[in-house]
Amino acid sequence: MRKRNIVSILYVLFLLLPIYWLVAMSFKTTNEILAGFSLFPQTWTIQNYKTIFTDPTWYWGYINSIIYVSMNTVISICVALPAAYAFSRYKFLGDRTLFFWLLTNRMAPAAVFALPFFQLYSSIGLFDTHLAVALAHCLFNIPLAVWILEGFMRGVPKELDETAYVDGYTFIRFFTTIFIPTIKSGVGVAAFFCFMFSWVELLLAKTLTAVAAKPIAATMTKTASSAGYELGLLAAAGTLTIVPGAIVIYFVRNYIAKGFAMGRV
Repeated sequence: MRKRNIVSILYVLFLLLPIYWLVAMSFKTTNEILAGFSLFPQTWTIQNYKTIFTDPTWYWGYINSIIYVSMNTVISICVALPAAYAFSRYKFLGDRTLFFWLLTNRMAPAAVFALPFFQLYSSIGLFDTHLAVALAHCLFNIPLAVWILEGFMRGVPKELDETAYVDGYTFIRFFTTIFIPTIKSGVGVAAFFCFMFSWVELLLAKTLTAVAAKPIAATMTKTASSAGYELGLLAAAGTLTIVPGAIVIYFVRNYIAKGFAMGRV
């Protein structure tokens, strides 16, 4: 038993090592980082974080990312819920084929769609907007959300629907007040995966934005100066990008655990 505990502790420490190293680098200057190996900062500095919170180029990158990620998550879940319900409750011509076709969009790399989206959004005036990135990410997140939610919905007995209709519930009332609360774990899991994909995706977010909606991931790629790369600033920005994901994981941790036990996760 003790050996298992030791192995588990070593494994967790191994996983946390890159995060610790990133946080430690964020409190160092670039010169100290390049000077040599050190477990702790020799001279602590918060200048890197000051730059991020005072420079509009940096903090607007975070704001832009949160805006389009939130938009994408809401749109994906709202579209996926009725679609998943239809796949789980009804049989229609080509239902399995359509379901598989949805998943093939999720399998394709983002680079395949970068140019078509760029030309489309440029022609209709959506380029460099939060909505452009949110809608582009829907191509990948909606199929994933439908797949996850359909697994949860299939586990809910159809008798629940029939009983609600006998009691006089309309479909909208039944769906919003009874059915969705029943599968709230699935909704939480689907929202988590949609949020995380949209948050870490770089190619589409960088291709479809320029200035007004530029995400933090794109801003982080431009830390070069005449003196070289600003490694301390880049480490501080990377540390802050972990925070939103950690917050989301904290709030949906119970749903994720149930998702592994009940749904398609």
